[in-house]
Amino acid sequence: MSTATFDYGSTPDDFVQEYRALHVGAILGLVLGVASVFMVIAGANTLDGCLLVVPIPLAGIAVSALSLSKIRRQPECYTGGGLAATGLALSLLFLVTGLAYGGYVYATEVPEGYARISFNGMKPDEVQERNGAIVPPEIAALDGKKVFIKGYIRPDSVTVNRGIDRFLLVRDNNQCCFGDLSKIQYYDQIDVDMEGSERVDYSQGVFRMGGILRIAPENAAPGSREPVFTLQADYAN
Repeated sequence: MSTATFDYGSTPDDFVQEYRALHVGAILGLVLGVASVFMVIAGANTLDGCLLVVPIPLAGIAVSALSLSKIRRQPECYTGGGLAATGLALSLLFLVTGLAYGGYVYATEVPEGYARISFNGMKPDEVQERNGAIVPPEIAALDGKKVFIKGYIRPDSVTVNRGIDRFLLVRDNNQCCFGDLSKIQYYDQIDVDMEGSERVDYSQGVFRMGGILRIAPENAAPGSREPVFTLQADYAN
């Protein structure tokens, strides 16, 4: 896309063509600025997810700033300053808003009296594995205590979509945990049993679960079909 103006004189030698191209970086910067809205969307789910999206607004800021600088240095060659400025503003806005929102959600999502854990923390490191530790000590210490964890409902672990009282909570909704159930590691899943009248409805989104953690390291033995981690859940969001 471009703009061109022509000035015709009385002879061919008087013909002057002035051409100004729309800077490609301005368009790319605007696209990245709009895409930066995923910062806010990701921040509503997990702070880690929000941080994974950070490269989008950072790239938008860099591309838009460079484009705007070049357009201002060479106004006779390029147009698109408004697009570059808009892309820069959107990238900055969504970067700051997304991080602030993600931080707020992270700081306020754990109910009082519950300890935050994660699937990453449930996996023993190399040293612990060499020493025969099935469960990291800091997680083992929470056996029988109230914990808070986020994850996704594995679709084939439920038979109904509403009023679910038991399901398998997994670390992500990608091939890692939605593939062959026998290939999922014990630390990538937790068997959730809803206590009392508490129930959940199926969704592909993130579930925030709270309850008493039960750990059975012996179930990590080859061939065992029983879960190592169980959550007697009394909180769901």
